Amino acid sequence: MVTLTIRDVPEDTRRALAEAARESGQSLQAYTLAVLDREARFRRNLEVLAEAGRRVSGERGAGPHAPDVAEVLRRERARQGFG
Repeated sequence: MVTLTIRDVPEDTRRALAEAARESGQSLQAYTLAVLDREARFRRNLEVLAEAGRRVSGERGAGPHAPDVAEVLRRERARQGFG
């Protein structure tokens, strides 16, 4: 694990995050880590979908035979070891 330090956080941003943390019953640190984790998972999902798109041959866009994106994402995440 690493430690991140974020400088120059606007007070309004810190206040909003602290309020959201309180509402969810978490510390500001735990809440902020959860936000960062969600962002990282989202980014990995984009990468997984891009990789799947490169491997899929045929037409572009969603056609009548397009696979379910949730299923493609699940399979690709499993294939790449993201679980």
